[in-house]
Amino acid sequence: MNTPAAPDRLLEVRTYLLKDGMHAQFDRVMAEEAIPMLRAVGMDVVAHGRSDHERETRFLIRAYRDRGDLESQQNAFYGSAAWREGPRQALIDCIDTYLNTLLWMPAEAVDTLRTK
Repeated sequence: MNTPAAPDRLLEVRTYLLKDGMHAQFDRVMAEEAIPMLRAVGMDVVAHGRSDHERETRFLIRAYRDRGDLESQQNAFYGSAAWREGPRQALIDCIDTYLNTLLWMPAEAVDTLRTK
C-alpha cells in the first residue's frame, strides 16, 4: 500500500541585512526570545541563522500550508501584544533591510532544510 505524499508547503525565506555591529544582539534576541515565541504559537520554523556569504546577513525560514495560512498566522503573531511589547523593537533596531521570498516545495524537501 502506497502512502500518499505529504502536500507541498509554502516556504517563506526571510533574509535580514543587519546594521554594522548589531549581529550579536540580533542573534541573541532571535535565539532566546523570538524563535521560542514563534514556535510556541505553532509556527513551523524550519531553520534560522547566519548566512554563509556575509557576516551581517541572517535568515529565517518558515513553512505554511498556503498563502492564507501564512497571512493568518503572521497577522495574529505580529499583531499580538506579546510581540509588540516583547522582542520586536530590539530586533528592529538591528535591521537595516529585509527581503521575503515565497516558494512552494515538497514537504520532504522542507524536512531536509530543518535545523534543530
